[in-house]
Amino acid sequence: MSIASGLRGRLTGRHVPRRLAQLYIGLALYGISSALLVRGGLGLEPWGVLHQGLAERTGLTIGVVSIIVGAAVLLLWIPIRQRPGLGTVSNVFVIGVAMDGTLALVPEIDGLAPRIALLVLGIVLNGAATGLYIAARFGPGPRDGLMTGLHRLTGRSIRLVRTAIEIAVVATGFLLGGSVGAGTVLYALAIGPLAQFFLRRFAIPEQDTSSTVVASGTPKQAILRP
Repeated sequence: MSIASGLRGRLTGRHVPRRLAQLYIGLALYGISSALLVRGGLGLEPWGVLHQGLAERTGLTIGVVSIIVGAAVLLLWIPIRQRPGLGTVSNVFVIGVAMDGTLALVPEIDGLAPRIALLVLGIVLNGAATGLYIAARFGPGPRDGLMTGLHRLTGRSIRLVRTAIEIAVVATGFLLGGSVGAGTVLYALAIGPLAQFFLRRFAIPEQDTSSTVVASGTPKQAILRP
């Protein structure tokens, strides 16, 4: 099945308006939540550490870096034969734009208590955003597709592949100047349960989304981030 025909299949059924709304609200909220973690200053999610480190080195905004990294990761799908969906392409752009927009509106925060509050809000909002956009079932984000593609290609477990990617991402981002801290650890511990909870809350009936299985065939429960 071609990408075009697969996309046409995804855009049929009575739940399409809800699914599209979930997709774009979820991606926008993901960008907002990532920006809140930046303003909290207590540590970012793994890919956020890399984006911030690259932003520090290049002078680009963190949202623009996120878009560039997402596009670069998407190119890695070609040799591992992953198929992008509407959600995949939208993920590259919407999150970065929402992130930069939020950072422009939310000022730097002083004081430990407000920063902790931003950290907690950012993590919970990130979990909700993850549940929204994954439950829409328009394809995984570039980074998740890389994970599932390598899982399929190597035969290694999702957990092992994901852990290896995220260790490499965090280490590289930290060396570049990205923020690693208590928030990074809390995010790692909380995002799985939160995403699972919100996936159930935002689940859409399967009968109209049978053609939207993630390209790799991996259950949506295994995908926890764009």
